[in-house]
Amino acid sequence: MHNKNLIGRAEETSLLEEYYSSNKSELVAVYGRRRVGKTYLICETLEGRFDFDYTGKYKVAAKVQISEFQKELNRHTKDEDGEAKDWFEAFDNLKDYLLGLKKDRVVVFLDELPWMDTAKSNFIAALSTFWNGWRSKKTLLKLYVCGSATTWMVDKFIGDKGGLYGRVSRPIYLAPFTLLETEQYLNDIKKMKYGRKIVLDTYMIFGGIPYYLDMLNNRKPLSENVDDLLFANNAPLKPEFDFLFRSLFKDSSNYRRVIEYISKKMVGQTREEISENCNLTGGELTKILNNLAACDFIRCYMSPGKKKRSKVYQLTDMFSLFYLRFVSKNAGTDEHFWTNLGKTGKKSTWSGYAFEQVCLNHIPQIKARLGISGILSNSYAWSRKKFTDTDGVEWAGGQIELIIDRNDGVMNVCEMKYSSDEYIINPKYAKDIKERMAMFRVSEKTKKDLRCTFVTIYGVRRNPSSDVVAYEVVLDDLFK
Repeated sequence: MHNKNLIGRAEETSLLEEYYSSNKSELVAVYGRRRVGKTYLICETLEGRFDFDYTGKYKVAAKVQISEFQKELNRHTKDEDGEAKDWFEAFDNLKDYLLGLKKDRVVVFLDELPWMDTAKSNFIAALSTFWNGWRSKKTLLKLYVCGSATTWMVDKFIGDKGGLYGRVSRPIYLAPFTLLETEQYLNDIKKMKYGRKIVLDTYMIFGGIPYYLDMLNNRKPLSENVDDLLFANNAPLKPEFDFLFRSLFKDSSNYRRVIEYISKKMVGQTREEISENCNLTGGELTKILNNLAACDFIRCYMSPGKKKRSKVYQLTDMFSLFYLRFVSKNAGTDEHFWTNLGKTGKKSTWSGYAFEQVCLNHIPQIKARLGISGILSNSYAWSRKKFTDTDGVEWAGGQIELIIDRNDGVMNVCEMKYSSDEYIINPKYAKDIKERMAMFRVSEKTKKDLRCTFVTIYGVRRNPSSDVVAYEVVLDDLFK
């Protein structure tokens, strides 16, 4: 039965239960961005069923980590003298304890697994020996593990080429909440009583990350909450961005440099641009970009707007975007910065940019509203500098933030606009849209049918210029 305290996560809960109930030993790995709710999911779903659980300690030596693990085991065995000189011995002791329970199934939960794998500790080798050496038919071992260092989880654990190769019964990826799940969490769990526009504004700052959403105070308006959490003296989320990178990546300064550079352009940056501006090359840059994508900070898409199709990297983590736009540049003198910013141009520019990112995180909902969920498509942004076409016509260059390139001969050219009322298209803007679509057609030599699609909060106001719009998607559609 689905836990009423869990918003969404029905499929993940069902999988955890399925592997618990199976008639063989299972190794289940849950991974995803830090603060996304992995530990909470496992603890809520399997509440009261753990025979042993341990959480890895951040940045401690192997000797300390093993000692802490053994201490936790001693609490279960009531043996104060239990010792382990290395991980192999520690897991041997755990095995003896579990088999001594004489149960038909035993459940072990190891949290923050990557932190246990310190240099030269042989942690993975010892864990694989423990798992592969479990031969008991009378006692089934249900081993659940999770970790926020997604790259470690994917490369070193799930993708291990050694003793754990192919041993993970099921990797479960936990994504951030959608807008709908964020609404349910804020209003059903937190009792915030937020309308959808305020839910959107909250999502644009904190993303669908339960840990951040849980810190909101339901007695205060959103602007005060933002000030308290990010701009006040000793604001609890002010050091969060630094901690995210330090805890996920060894060479965190390089990762930060890449993220900060990518965030400068809405359509993203090419690998070549990142390499040149961040002074990173080859395998090191490949690793950084792959790891940032695996941890849900960026997305990669193929841009058709180059002579040869080129990979473009785009920042998609809402919290990082907000932090880099405002928190990192705030000297800390104004504790009510967000409230005082009001409706300034700086806030409007960010709102438009952030809303576009929300749309990029909800492309399945946009496709559903357009009735094209079942049609194969590719989504990307497009940009091109000034160019002259084969007929000698000069084009000014430009960019399109989202194109849904469909397999049925149609492209949805999307304009995403944040506004507090119906969006008004004036004659100049309508002309710009037509010119941009014409330029895109010439640049990419496409014969597909281009349809202007507007994604707005409350829809487009009808006037002579609104005829440029073929399809509309509104905020409510993104909550489907």
